[in-house]
Amino acid sequence: MFNATLYKREMKGSLKMLIIFAAIISMYVAIIISMFDPEMMETLDSFYEVMPELMASVGMSAGATSLIGFMISYLYGFILLIFPMLFCILRGNSLIAKYADNNSMVTLLSAPIKRRTIATTQLLVLISGVLLLIVYTSGLEIVIAEINFSGALVISELLKLNAALLCLHLFIGGVCFLASCVFSDTKYSIALGAGIPALMYVLQMLANAGEKAEVIKYFTFFTLFDANGVVAGESAATMGVLALLLGAILLYTIAVTVFCKKDLHI
Repeated sequence: MFNATLYKREMKGSLKMLIIFAAIISMYVAIIISMFDPEMMETLDSFYEVMPELMASVGMSAGATSLIGFMISYLYGFILLIFPMLFCILRGNSLIAKYADNNSMVTLLSAPIKRRTIATTQLLVLISGVLLLIVYTSGLEIVIAEINFSGALVISELLKLNAALLCLHLFIGGVCFLASCVFSDTKYSIALGAGIPALMYVLQMLANAGEKAEVIKYFTFFTLFDANGVVAGESAATMGVLALLLGAILLYTIAVTVFCKKDLHI
């Protein structure tokens, strides 16, 4: 159910994209962590007071006093949601749907490899890419934090937070991979694979923006990722993360099954 040759080739295909997203994340993580200064927090909070709805819509909040709280406010509401999500969308589409769309799927299927092996291998490529991004981000955050504010970051809290973040992006990857397996046309695969996560994030922004729209949070899976709750060890936040993980497993299982049974017209 796994082909090493195909996996290595596809991981090479992921490399350029991983480097680009890692570079972008590196820039933002380095800049934002270095901005942490308890004496400067009043200045940053003043921006929130001027534009509370706009700042809240992208997960930013005032009053963070710890480094991990500052990072949650300024990294985990937008930067570390959007860029790994973009990776899932772009890579998820190219692993299955793109092959079918440009008629190169016949090349894969002509090899003595079962469909389930192809689907599982491509799935592992996507999961590996997401895992590498989150592991790299974790290591980078620890290094930057220790260089600038030695001892200020509780590493165990960060690892819990990023484990939850990984579950969120595995779920998003599941949505993208399922869309790629369902559709043989990339425009439809992208429309669904990108459209659903993008819509869910917009709904989350609206839910964060004000009390009148708070009910919208029940219609987006981003609500299941409660960064502050995860760090605080709240049971509801833990259940949300488990729901994302189980959802990801379900989506991947359905995606592989769909690919194995669909008529590819080749």
